[in-house]
Amino acid sequence: ALPICPRERFIPNPKLRFLDQCREVMRFKQFAQRTEESYVDWIRRFIVWSGKRHPREMGTVEVRGFLTHLAAERNVAAATQNQALNALVFLYREVIGGELGWLDGFEPAKRGARLPEVLSRAEVQALLAQLSGTNGLIARLLYGTGLRLLEGLRLRIKDVDFARGMIVVRDVVRDRSLVADPAERAKLPVHRAETREALSPAR
Repeated sequence: ALPICPRERFIPNPKLRFLDQCREVMRFKQFAQRTEESYVDWIRRFIVWSGKRHPREMGTVEVRGFLTHLAAERNVAAATQNQALNALVFLYREVIGGELGWLDGFEPAKRGARLPEVLSRAEVQALLAQLSGTNGLIARLLYGTGLRLLEGLRLRIKDVDFARGMIVVRDVVRDRSLVADPAERAKLPVHRAETREALSPAR
């Protein structure tokens, strides 16, 4: 077991199941939904790997063992191992209230030398030409404004300022505004009208 960290922290409801306590702390800290899902999944995997021991009964040694297991037996990428490490540091620091201390001595995952592929302008145009409707509009907005995938999929009518051609991206930390490409800007009201017509009950 780890020494208890004396610093102030949010104390989850002890009547909740342990993973629900983890979720409660994450929601108090306003974690993104994807981050919450990922961290809970890693905490669950850690518990299963340990033979379903409670994390309060474990500590630095077990965390090192789990991280080594991911690299040596599961062959995960370095980013995946780092994500698992971040989840477990959060678990012990914010939920349990202990400190893992200096975590070294585990086998690091291998970092690949893969370089990202960047499509040429002609390749992007050819790709977008194959897309139409809602999917085509989302793809063009992603390319033209720099929206992330989930930001594009979660875009709502009230996030679009049609008069100024601006898109407001809602974020836990801060909102930001993006300028839509003029060609796509003109398509947004048309798409809105088509969607309303498709969803309206037949007369």
